Amino acid sequence: MKKSFSYGIDNLSAATAWDIAQGQLQGIISEQAKDQVNKSSQAVTDIVQEGAVVYGINTGFGPLCTTKISASESRMLQTNILMSHAVGVGNPIDPILSKLMLILKLQALAQGYSGISLTTLERIQWFIEQDAIPEVPEQGSVGASGDLAPLAHLFLPLIGLGFIHYKNTRMSGADFCAATGLSPLSLGPKEGLALINGTQFIAAHGVKLLREFHNCLVHADLIAALMVEALQGSIKPFHPKLHELRPFKGVIHVAHKMHALLKDSPIMKDHEACEKVQDPYSLRCVPQVHGASRNTWLHLKELLEVELNAVTDNPIIIDKDLSISGGNFHGQPLAMALDYACLALSELGSIADRRIYLALEGGSPGVPKLLMEESGINSGYMILQYTTAALASENKGLCFPASADSIPTSMGQEDHVSMGSISGRKALQVAKNLEKIQAIELLTACQALTFRRPMPSGAILNSLYQKLRSKVSFASVDRVFAPDIEAAQSLLASGELQRVLSEELGHKQPDFASPYESLFENY
Repeated sequence: MKKSFSYGIDNLSAATAWDIAQGQLQGIISEQAKDQVNKSSQAVTDIVQEGAVVYGINTGFGPLCTTKISASESRMLQTNILMSHAVGVGNPIDPILSKLMLILKLQALAQGYSGISLTTLERIQWFIEQDAIPEVPEQGSVGASGDLAPLAHLFLPLIGLGFIHYKNTRMSGADFCAATGLSPLSLGPKEGLALINGTQFIAAHGVKLLREFHNCLVHADLIAALMVEALQGSIKPFHPKLHELRPFKGVIHVAHKMHALLKDSPIMKDHEACEKVQDPYSLRCVPQVHGASRNTWLHLKELLEVELNAVTDNPIIIDKDLSISGGNFHGQPLAMALDYACLALSELGSIADRRIYLALEGGSPGVPKLLMEESGINSGYMILQYTTAALASENKGLCFPASADSIPTSMGQEDHVSMGSISGRKALQVAKNLEKIQAIELLTACQALTFRRPMPSGAILNSLYQKLRSKVSFASVDRVFAPDIEAAQSLLASGELQRVLSEELGHKQPDFASPYESLFENY
């Protein structure tokens, strides 16, 4: 029997949201949550009946906030807002993002401050449980008043409009209702506004990014350790005594990992008495650069967990006598963090590209230039670095912070917006580019490491090397390298290297955990 999560009651983490989206955890609406929702819905009904003027309930929206709407028109108002705000363009977002949006919106609405009806809430829950995923275009949100356009598209199927993916078929909202026997909902006062106000598009990107960012961080350390070993760099820059003098959490964590991966390596011990004084920064400063990105990941995680449990629509209904028209929908808190994450991911790719270039120079004894014995007739790994250079440059271009820009909308009523939706989309693109760079660095490190054989690596690094070699053979002469890159990228995307690491840690590395293991490995 699946464990359950109670919407609006339990604390939602990024990992929990992901598990619900993957069907590994069941989300429920408890009796306590139902009571909260019903009280808030009744408060909206009372406001309408008493005739008090409250934004979005009996007024128009945005610059029309001073236009009074009669009680008889309030339902049409809520339907119209969904239709009129569904102006998204571009390709549909990944279905997992749409499903996460449903989950995050349900968590926000179930807290009972939005005036949503229980019927509407239960229909959203049904969509999640039945894997009925609305189609949402990727472009159109400015990140305040929340993610209006994408959320409008997300909820059009509730009223029989838009498009939805159900049982491996893309269908219109009307056809979906006919196929399932569900009647389109008639939205009550405030419901349309509650559905489209909020930061769930931004936050869903944050949830997916946090996971992909973490995978990139783990792979960055593992692959860098392989490269340090292959190029016979020094282990001293990872000594704990050094990092006690500048105790950034992420830096200490990475230094500990690097030291643990390399300390028992016969290849490293073989050159302990070498005359080299110090390594280039791309090897020596792995803890400082990777660790800074770790700190960025931690910052995003902390802010995201606040947002996942926040009420971000407008107005907020405390009770029938107190409704607050504020700005909880403004995406700036996550927009800036996502821009920061974009930069941190780009830097991981930048330093990886430098290590790849370093490996090609032929400056490490025993490792030939371009990683092939017979260069000249063979270009070796030279052109693979062209690809990482292109990807690293593309990532740098994507690092301009979207949150630094603001274009007024809504006839000046919404005169400062976050552009956080763009921050999230850019960060995911940078993460995907980084995965490709890391795939090439993995290939490069293992190609260089082969020239150290038959001298073995440390136990963990040897297992990682063997895993790559089970997918990609050593290149003694030129060949078409694109399939090698694809195989290495698939290896990273699958999580196989992390499973190899876990298996090795089960019995060979009891001291592998860093002082900050719980911060960076459990989320």
